[in-house]
Amino acid sequence: MSDDCAGTDARAGGDPHQAQVAPLPGPGVGLPATAADARALVREQMALGAPDPQDEEAGARMLADALLVTSELVTNAIRHGDGLTAFDLWITDDGLILNVADASTCPPVTTDPRSREKGQVGGFGWPLVCRLARHVAVTALPDGKQITVLVSLTPPA
Repeated sequence: MSDDCAGTDARAGGDPHQAQVAPLPGPGVGLPATAADARALVREQMALGAPDPQDEEAGARMLADALLVTSELVTNAIRHGDGLTAFDLWITDDGLILNVADASTCPPVTTDPRSREKGQVGGFGWPLVCRLARHVAVTALPDGKQITVLVSLTPPA
């Protein structure tokens, strides 16, 4: 398979958003067909194992962040990554770990708002993921890539 990755930005190297997260062995949760299916899996796992927030508003924010990151990663895998090939999640003491893999070797794209063409769509999801996740790693695979994120489920101290 050949990917045309011209114009993409891997955000690799010295980027602070590229902190490495070691893949953890965890239960496969099945391959969701849509971003909505993936969000449902995250909601279910968080209901079963996420720490109970002291503050209801903080809990709602953390859930919203986790669901938004999930939506962005799964939607991009389906729309731009030649299809979702793997999806796993774990609740740990550190937060929600998501592994999302797709069939494209092209790295995520970031669009500079100052150089956008009129009518250009997309390019804002990746910076959003990097802002909301505590750690982000993109791992090249022989048949695509895997993105691993850690989304905190505890409010900042």
